[in-house]
Amino acid sequence: MLNQSNSLVNQIMSIVFFPIYFQEAFVRFAWGAGDPTTLLVTKRLFLLLPVLAFIASCWISIAGLLSVLFRPNRQRFVATLFLTWGELGKSVFAFWGGIFNFVYVTSFALIGFVKLVLFGLWAVVKDVLFLPFRLFVNFSRRIIASQIPWIAVTLTLFWCFIETLIFTYITTPLVIDVFSNITGQQLAENVIRIPLFLFLFFIVMGSYAVLSTLFTVTKSKNIPSIIGIFVVEVIVIFVEVIFLYREFVDAIVPWLAQYSENFELGLFWTIAISVFVWFGIRSLSWFLFAAYGTPTILRVIQGKGLELQDATVQTKTVKLHSGFSDFIEVLKTNTDWIKAKGNDLLNAFILPPLQVVAATINFIMLLITDKHLFDLPFEDVADFTQAKEALQPHPAPVEDEHPRRRPEPMRTVRESKVLS
Repeated sequence: MLNQSNSLVNQIMSIVFFPIYFQEAFVRFAWGAGDPTTLLVTKRLFLLLPVLAFIASCWISIAGLLSVLFRPNRQRFVATLFLTWGELGKSVFAFWGGIFNFVYVTSFALIGFVKLVLFGLWAVVKDVLFLPFRLFVNFSRRIIASQIPWIAVTLTLFWCFIETLIFTYITTPLVIDVFSNITGQQLAENVIRIPLFLFLFFIVMGSYAVLSTLFTVTKSKNIPSIIGIFVVEVIVIFVEVIFLYREFVDAIVPWLAQYSENFELGLFWTIAISVFVWFGIRSLSWFLFAAYGTPTILRVIQGKGLELQDATVQTKTVKLHSGFSDFIEVLKTNTDWIKAKGNDLLNAFILPPLQVVAATINFIMLLITDKHLFDLPFEDVADFTQAKEALQPHPAPVEDEHPRRRPEPMRTVRESKVLS
Protein backbone atom coordinates (compact mmCIF):
# COMPACT_ATOMS: atom_id res chain seq x y z
CA MET A 1 0.00 0.00 0.00
CA LEU A 2 2.87 2.35 0.88
CA ASN A 3 4.66 1.54 -2.35
CA GLN A 4 1.49 2.23 -4.29
CA SER A 5 1.03 5.56 -2.53
CA ASN A 6 4.68 6.47 -3.18
CA SER A 7 4.32 5.66 -6.88
CA LEU A 8 1.17 7.75 -7.05
CA VAL A 9 2.93 10.68 -5.39
CA ASN A 10 5.87 10.29 -7.75
CA GLN A 11 3.56 10.35 -10.75
CA ILE A 12 1.83 13.47 -9.47
CA MET A 13 5.16 15.15 -8.74
CA SER A 14 6.46 14.17 -12.17
CA ILE A 15 3.41 15.75 -13.76
CA VAL A 16 3.66 18.90 -11.65
CA PHE A 17 7.40 19.32 -12.19
CA PHE A 18 7.51 18.07 -15.79
CA PRO A 19 9.90 20.86 -17.04
CA ILE A 20 12.69 19.12 -15.13
CA TYR A 21 12.75 16.33 -17.73
CA PHE A 22 13.54 18.53 -20.74
CA GLN A 23 14.81 21.95 -19.58
CA GLU A 24 18.46 20.90 -19.30
CA ALA A 25 18.43 19.25 -22.72
CA PHE A 26 16.73 22.28 -24.26
CA VAL A 27 19.23 24.71 -22.76
CA ARG A 28 22.22 22.59 -23.86
CA PHE A 29 20.86 22.32 -27.36
CA ALA A 30 20.15 26.08 -27.57
CA TRP A 31 23.57 26.93 -26.11
CA GLY A 32 25.28 24.73 -28.72
CA ALA A 33 28.54 24.19 -26.89
CA GLY A 34 30.94 22.18 -29.06
CA ASP A 35 29.10 22.93 -32.32
CA PRO A 36 30.78 24.66 -35.27
CA THR A 37 30.96 28.43 -34.95
CA THR A 38 28.26 29.14 -37.53
CA LEU A 39 25.83 26.66 -36.00
CA LEU A 40 26.67 27.84 -32.47
CA VAL A 41 25.96 31.49 -33.33
CA THR A 42 22.73 30.53 -35.14
CA LYS A 43 21.43 28.51 -32.20
CA ARG A 44 22.22 31.16 -29.63
CA LEU A 45 20.71 33.84 -31.82
CA PHE A 46 17.47 32.10 -32.75
CA LEU A 47 16.83 29.54 -29.96
CA LEU A 48 18.40 30.60 -26.65
CA LEU A 49 15.97 33.38 -25.73
CA PRO A 50 12.80 31.49 -26.83
CA VAL A 51 13.91 28.36 -24.93
CA LEU A 52 14.55 30.31 -21.73
CA ALA A 53 11.20 32.09 -22.10
CA PHE A 54 9.43 28.76 -22.73
CA ILE A 55 10.95 27.10 -19.64
CA ALA A 56 10.18 30.12 -17.44
CA SER A 57 6.61 30.23 -18.74
CA CYS A 58 6.16 26.52 -17.97
CA TRP A 59 7.16 26.98 -14.33
CA ILE A 60 4.97 30.07 -13.97
CA SER A 61 2.04 28.24 -15.58
CA ILE A 62 2.45 25.36 -13.10
CA ALA A 63 2.31 27.82 -10.22
CA GLY A 64 -0.72 29.48 -11.78
CA LEU A 65 -2.61 26.20 -12.25
CA LEU A 66 -1.90 25.25 -8.64
CA SER A 67 -3.29 28.61 -7.55
CA VAL A 68 -6.57 27.90 -9.36
CA LEU A 69 -7.73 25.98 -6.28
CA PHE A 70 -8.16 29.19 -4.29
CA ARG A 71 -8.69 31.85 -6.99
CA PRO A 72 -12.12 33.48 -7.24
CA ASN A 73 -12.25 33.84 -11.08
CA ARG A 74 -10.88 30.45 -12.10
CA GLN A 75 -12.44 30.32 -15.55
CA ARG A 76 -11.21 33.78 -16.52
CA PHE A 77 -7.73 33.04 -15.18
CA VAL A 78 -7.40 29.80 -17.17
CA ALA A 79 -8.63 31.51 -20.35
CA THR A 80 -6.18 34.33 -19.86
CA LEU A 81 -3.41 31.78 -19.24
CA PHE A 82 -4.06 30.10 -22.58
CA LEU A 83 -4.20 33.54 -24.21
CA THR A 84 -0.81 34.33 -22.69
CA TRP A 85 0.65 31.17 -24.19
CA GLY A 86 -0.67 32.25 -27.56
CA GLU A 87 0.98 35.68 -27.18
CA LEU A 88 4.23 33.94 -26.27
CA GLY A 89 4.06 31.87 -29.46
CA LYS A 90 3.40 34.97 -31.56
CA SER A 91 6.23 36.77 -29.80
CA VAL A 92 8.64 33.93 -30.63
CA PHE A 93 7.70 34.04 -34.31
CA ALA A 94 7.90 37.84 -34.22
CA PHE A 95 11.37 37.46 -32.69
CA TRP A 96 12.54 35.23 -35.53
CA GLY A 97 11.04 37.48 -38.15
CA GLY A 98 12.44 40.53 -36.38
CA ILE A 99 15.96 39.22 -36.80
CA PHE A 100 15.55 39.16 -40.57
CA ASN A 101 13.82 42.55 -40.43
CA PHE A 102 16.76 43.94 -38.46
CA VAL A 103 19.18 42.69 -41.11
CA TYR A 104 17.01 44.28 -43.82
CA VAL A 105 16.68 47.64 -42.05
CA THR A 106 20.37 47.68 -41.13
CA SER A 107 21.40 46.98 -44.73
CA PHE A 108 19.37 49.86 -46.10
CA ALA A 109 20.55 52.14 -43.27
CA LEU A 110 24.17 51.26 -44.03
CA ILE A 111 23.61 51.91 -47.73
CA GLY A 112 22.14 55.32 -46.93
CA PHE A 113 24.98 56.07 -44.51
CA VAL A 114 27.62 55.06 -47.07
CA LYS A 115 25.94 57.26 -49.68
CA LEU A 116 25.93 60.14 -47.22
CA VAL A 117 29.61 59.61 -46.38
CA LEU A 118 30.55 59.38 -50.06
CA PHE A 119 28.62 62.55 -50.77
CA GLY A 120 30.45 64.29 -47.93
CA LEU A 121 33.85 63.06 -49.17
CA TRP A 122 33.02 64.16 -52.71
CA ALA A 123 31.99 67.56 -51.33
CA VAL A 124 35.34 67.92 -49.54
CA VAL A 125 37.30 66.75 -52.61
CA LYS A 126 35.33 69.12 -54.81
CA ASP A 127 36.07 71.97 -52.43
CA VAL A 128 39.78 71.20 -52.52
CA LEU A 129 39.93 70.77 -56.30
CA PHE A 130 37.80 73.75 -57.24
CA LEU A 131 38.99 76.09 -54.49
CA PRO A 132 41.41 78.02 -56.78
CA PHE A 133 38.72 78.42 -59.45
CA ARG A 134 36.14 79.52 -56.88
CA LEU A 135 38.56 82.04 -55.39
CA PHE A 136 39.39 83.32 -58.87
CA VAL A 137 35.71 83.66 -59.76
CA ASN A 138 34.92 85.46 -56.51
CA PHE A 139 37.92 87.73 -56.94
CA SER A 140 37.00 88.48 -60.55
CA ARG A 141 33.39 89.10 -59.59
CA ARG A 142 34.40 91.64 -56.96
CA ILE A 143 36.79 93.33 -59.36
CA ILE A 144 34.09 93.62 -62.03
CA ALA A 145 31.50 94.90 -59.54
CA SER A 146 33.91 97.44 -58.01
CA GLN A 147 34.35 101.01 -59.27
CA ILE A 148 38.07 100.83 -58.59
CA PRO A 149 39.96 99.89 -61.81
CA TRP A 150 41.92 97.04 -60.27
CA ILE A 151 42.75 95.53 -63.65
CA ALA A 152 44.20 98.81 -64.85
CA VAL A 153 46.19 99.24 -61.63
CA THR A 154 47.56 95.71 -61.90
CA LEU A 155 48.51 96.12 -65.56
CA THR A 156 50.15 99.49 -64.87
CA LEU A 157 52.31 98.08 -62.09
CA PHE A 158 53.09 94.99 -64.18
CA TRP A 159 54.11 97.10 -67.16
CA CYS A 160 56.32 99.29 -64.99
CA PHE A 161 57.93 96.12 -63.66
CA ILE A 162 58.55 94.74 -67.18
CA GLU A 163 59.89 98.03 -68.51
CA THR A 164 62.15 98.43 -65.48
CA LEU A 165 63.42 94.87 -65.89
CA ILE A 166 64.35 95.53 -69.54
CA PHE A 167 66.10 98.81 -68.85
CA THR A 168 67.92 97.31 -65.85
CA TYR A 169 69.36 94.59 -68.09
CA ILE A 170 70.34 97.16 -70.77
CA THR A 171 71.87 99.84 -68.54
CA THR A 172 73.70 97.55 -66.11
CA PRO A 173 76.99 97.52 -68.14
CA LEU A 174 76.91 101.34 -68.44
CA VAL A 175 76.33 101.80 -64.71
CA ILE A 176 79.09 99.32 -63.88
CA ASP A 177 81.54 101.23 -66.12
CA VAL A 178 80.59 104.56 -64.54
CA PHE A 179 81.01 103.28 -60.98
CA SER A 180 84.23 101.48 -61.90
CA ASN A 181 85.70 104.72 -63.30
CA ILE A 182 84.65 106.57 -60.15
CA THR A 183 85.78 104.00 -57.57
CA GLY A 184 88.55 102.35 -59.51
CA GLN A 185 87.15 98.90 -58.67
CA GLN A 186 85.16 96.42 -60.75
CA LEU A 187 81.71 95.96 -59.17
CA ALA A 188 79.68 92.78 -59.48
CA GLU A 189 76.50 92.80 -61.54
CA ASN A 190 74.35 91.33 -58.75
CA VAL A 191 75.36 94.18 -56.44
CA ILE A 192 74.35 96.81 -59.02
CA ARG A 193 71.17 95.30 -60.45
CA ILE A 194 68.95 95.30 -57.33
CA PRO A 195 69.37 99.02 -56.41
CA LEU A 196 69.36 99.91 -60.13
CA PHE A 197 66.07 98.06 -60.58
CA LEU A 198 64.45 99.94 -57.67
CA PHE A 199 65.77 103.26 -58.96
CA LEU A 200 64.50 102.69 -62.50
CA PHE A 201 61.15 101.38 -61.22
CA PHE A 202 60.43 104.68 -59.49
CA ILE A 203 61.59 106.59 -62.56
CA VAL A 204 59.19 104.70 -64.84
CA MET A 205 56.30 105.15 -62.39
CA GLY A 206 57.18 108.85 -62.06
CA SER A 207 57.05 109.17 -65.85
CA TYR A 208 53.45 107.90 -65.84
CA ALA A 209 52.62 110.20 -62.90
CA VAL A 210 53.84 113.28 -64.80
CA LEU A 211 51.90 112.19 -67.90
CA SER A 212 48.73 111.73 -65.82
CA THR A 213 49.18 115.18 -64.24
CA LEU A 214 49.62 116.70 -67.71
CA PHE A 215 46.28 115.28 -68.88
CA THR A 216 44.59 116.45 -65.66
CA VAL A 217 45.73 120.06 -65.94
CA THR A 218 44.91 120.06 -69.66
CA LYS A 219 41.28 119.24 -68.83
CA SER A 220 41.20 122.14 -66.33
CA LYS A 221 42.48 124.56 -69.04
CA ASN A 222 44.81 126.23 -66.56
CA ILE A 223 47.44 127.69 -68.92
CA PRO A 224 50.23 128.31 -66.37
CA SER A 225 49.85 124.82 -64.94
CA ILE A 226 49.82 123.34 -68.44
CA ILE A 227 53.04 125.14 -69.35
CA GLY A 228 54.73 124.11 -66.11
CA ILE A 229 53.78 120.44 -66.37
CA PHE A 230 54.64 120.44 -70.09
CA VAL A 231 58.14 121.68 -69.29
CA VAL A 232 58.47 118.96 -66.65
CA GLU A 233 57.30 116.37 -69.18
CA VAL A 234 59.88 117.54 -71.72
CA ILE A 235 62.61 117.18 -69.10
CA VAL A 236 61.32 113.69 -68.26
CA ILE A 237 61.38 112.76 -71.95
CA PHE A 238 64.95 114.06 -72.23
CA VAL A 239 66.14 112.09 -69.19
CA GLU A 240 64.49 108.85 -70.25
CA VAL A 241 65.63 109.17 -73.85
CA ILE A 242 69.23 109.98 -72.97
CA PHE A 243 69.71 107.44 -70.22
CA LEU A 244 67.24 104.67 -71.08
CA TYR A 245 65.84 104.62 -74.57
CA ARG A 246 69.16 105.66 -76.15
CA GLU A 247 70.71 102.55 -74.67
CA PHE A 248 67.80 100.57 -76.07
CA VAL A 249 68.48 101.96 -79.55
CA ASP A 250 72.22 101.29 -79.18
CA ALA A 251 71.33 97.68 -78.33
CA ILE A 252 69.52 97.23 -81.68
CA VAL A 253 72.15 99.02 -83.80
CA PRO A 254 74.06 95.75 -84.56
CA TRP A 255 70.82 94.23 -85.80
CA LEU A 256 70.27 97.21 -88.14
CA ALA A 257 73.89 97.21 -89.31
CA GLN A 258 73.82 93.63 -90.56
CA TYR A 259 71.32 94.57 -93.29
CA SER A 260 73.32 97.52 -94.69
CA GLU A 261 76.93 98.37 -95.50
CA ASN A 262 78.77 101.25 -93.85
CA PHE A 263 75.82 101.86 -91.52
CA GLU A 264 76.17 104.87 -89.23
CA LEU A 265 73.10 105.98 -87.30
CA GLY A 266 74.37 109.29 -85.96
CA LEU A 267 73.31 111.35 -82.94
CA PHE A 268 70.21 112.93 -84.51
CA TRP A 269 68.65 109.67 -85.65
CA THR A 270 69.55 107.94 -82.39
CA ILE A 271 67.71 110.62 -80.43
CA ALA A 272 64.84 110.69 -82.93
CA ILE A 273 64.32 106.92 -82.82
CA SER A 274 64.55 107.01 -79.03
CA VAL A 275 61.87 109.71 -78.81
CA PHE A 276 59.72 107.79 -81.30
CA VAL A 277 60.04 104.58 -79.24
CA TRP A 278 59.23 106.46 -76.02
CA PHE A 279 56.18 108.07 -77.60
CA GLY A 280 54.95 104.76 -79.01
CA ILE A 281 55.37 102.80 -75.78
CA ARG A 282 53.86 105.55 -73.64
CA SER A 283 50.90 105.98 -76.01
CA LEU A 284 50.05 102.28 -76.19
CA SER A 285 50.34 101.70 -72.46
CA TRP A 286 48.61 104.99 -71.58
CA PHE A 287 45.48 104.57 -73.64
CA LEU A 288 45.16 100.87 -72.85
CA PHE A 289 45.41 100.86 -69.04
CA ALA A 290 47.75 103.50 -67.58
CA ALA A 291 45.20 106.32 -68.00
CA TYR A 292 42.93 104.51 -65.50
CA GLY A 293 45.49 102.83 -63.26
CA THR A 294 47.88 105.74 -62.71
CA PRO A 295 45.33 108.13 -61.07
CA THR A 296 44.33 105.36 -58.63
CA ILE A 297 47.96 104.69 -57.71
CA LEU A 298 48.53 108.44 -57.19
CA ARG A 299 45.49 108.65 -54.88
CA VAL A 300 46.92 105.85 -52.75
CA ILE A 301 50.37 107.49 -52.66
CA GLN A 302 48.86 110.86 -51.79
CA GLY A 303 46.73 109.32 -49.02
CA LYS A 304 43.39 110.44 -50.51
CA GLY A 305 41.87 106.97 -50.33
CA LEU A 306 39.97 105.02 -52.95
CA GLU A 307 36.48 105.69 -54.26
CA LEU A 308 34.57 102.69 -53.01
CA GLN A 309 31.33 101.50 -54.55
CA ASP A 310 28.11 102.88 -53.12
CA ALA A 311 26.24 100.32 -51.01
CA THR A 312 22.97 101.16 -52.80
CA VAL A 313 24.32 99.97 -56.13
CA GLN A 314 23.34 96.39 -56.71
CA THR A 315 24.96 94.21 -59.32
CA LYS A 316 23.91 90.85 -60.59
CA THR A 317 26.35 88.24 -59.41
CA VAL A 318 26.37 84.51 -59.67
CA LYS A 319 26.00 82.92 -56.26
CA LEU A 320 28.56 80.19 -55.76
CA HIS A 321 28.19 77.41 -53.24
CA SER A 322 30.94 75.23 -51.93
CA GLY A 323 30.48 71.48 -51.91
CA PHE A 324 30.73 71.24 -48.13
CA SER A 325 28.00 73.88 -47.65
CA ASP A 326 25.79 71.87 -50.00
CA PHE A 327 26.51 68.80 -47.88
CA ILE A 328 25.44 70.67 -44.73
CA GLU A 329 22.23 71.78 -46.47
CA VAL A 330 21.52 68.16 -47.43
CA LEU A 331 21.99 67.12 -43.81
CA LYS A 332 19.61 69.86 -42.65
CA THR A 333 16.92 68.92 -45.16
CA ASN A 334 17.25 65.19 -44.39
CA THR A 335 17.18 65.52 -40.61
CA ASP A 336 13.71 63.99 -40.40
CA TRP A 337 14.78 61.11 -42.63
CA ILE A 338 17.85 60.44 -40.46
CA LYS A 339 15.74 60.47 -37.28
CA ALA A 340 13.18 58.14 -38.85
CA LYS A 341 15.88 55.71 -39.98
CA GLY A 342 17.48 55.78 -36.55
CA ASN A 343 14.12 55.08 -34.91
CA ASP A 344 13.44 52.22 -37.34
CA LEU A 345 16.88 50.76 -36.65
CA LEU A 346 16.35 51.01 -32.89
CA ASN A 347 12.93 49.38 -33.11
CA ALA A 348 14.24 46.60 -35.36
CA PHE A 349 17.03 45.87 -32.87
CA ILE A 350 15.12 46.07 -29.57
CA LEU A 351 11.54 45.05 -30.33
CA PRO A 352 12.09 41.36 -31.36
CA PRO A 353 13.73 40.24 -28.07
CA LEU A 354 11.59 42.68 -26.13
CA GLN A 355 8.43 40.95 -27.36
CA VAL A 356 9.59 37.62 -25.90
CA VAL A 357 10.66 39.20 -22.60
CA ALA A 358 7.35 41.06 -22.33
CA ALA A 359 5.37 37.85 -22.98
CA THR A 360 7.29 36.13 -20.18
CA ILE A 361 6.64 39.05 -17.84
CA ASN A 362 2.94 38.79 -18.65
CA PHE A 363 2.98 35.25 -17.19
CA ILE A 364 4.39 36.62 -13.92
CA MET A 365 1.91 39.52 -13.79
CA LEU A 366 -0.95 37.15 -14.56
CA LEU A 367 0.07 34.98 -11.62
CA ILE A 368 0.24 38.01 -9.29
CA THR A 369 -2.47 40.42 -10.48
CA ASP A 370 -4.72 38.32 -12.75
CA LYS A 371 -4.02 40.65 -15.67
CA HIS A 372 -1.33 41.39 -18.27
CA LEU A 373 1.16 44.20 -17.92
CA PHE A 374 1.90 44.61 -21.63
CA ASP A 375 -0.34 44.75 -24.66
CA LEU A 376 1.36 42.69 -27.33
CA PRO A 377 2.59 43.01 -30.01
CA PHE A 378 4.70 46.15 -29.62
CA GLU A 379 4.81 48.56 -32.53
CA ASP A 380 7.31 50.99 -31.01
CA VAL A 381 9.72 51.18 -28.11
CA ALA A 382 7.43 53.76 -26.51
CA ASP A 383 4.78 51.04 -26.04
CA PHE A 384 7.09 49.33 -23.54
CA THR A 385 7.41 52.47 -21.40
CA GLN A 386 3.63 52.91 -21.24
CA ALA A 387 3.47 49.91 -18.90
CA LYS A 388 4.67 52.17 -16.07
CA GLU A 389 1.26 53.79 -15.99
CA ALA A 390 -0.35 50.46 -15.10
CA LEU A 391 2.04 50.00 -12.16
CA GLN A 392 1.43 53.47 -10.69
CA PRO A 393 -1.35 53.65 -8.09
CA HIS A 394 -4.33 55.76 -8.96
CA PRO A 395 -4.49 59.00 -7.01
CA ALA A 396 -7.01 59.07 -4.19
CA PRO A 397 -9.89 61.49 -4.56
CA VAL A 398 -9.22 64.83 -2.96
CA GLU A 399 -11.63 65.68 -0.19
CA ASP A 400 -13.16 69.11 -0.11
CA GLU A 401 -11.48 71.28 2.49
CA HIS A 402 -14.68 73.21 3.10
CA PRO A 403 -17.56 70.72 3.02
CA ARG A 404 -20.92 72.15 2.39
CA ARG A 405 -23.33 72.24 5.33
CA ARG A 406 -26.35 70.08 4.99
CA PRO A 407 -29.52 72.15 4.89
CA GLU A 408 -31.59 71.97 8.04
CA PRO A 409 -35.06 70.42 7.72
CA MET A 410 -37.93 72.82 7.64
CA ARG A 411 -39.84 73.06 10.90
CA THR A 412 -43.56 73.28 11.14
CA VAL A 413 -45.32 76.23 12.73
CA ARG A 414 -46.16 74.18 15.79
CA GLU A 415 -42.54 73.05 16.36
CA SER A 416 -41.36 76.57 16.05
CA LYS A 417 -43.83 77.77 18.71
CA VAL A 418 -42.72 75.00 21.07
CA LEU A 419 -39.06 75.93 20.60
CA SER A 420 -39.83 79.56 21.24
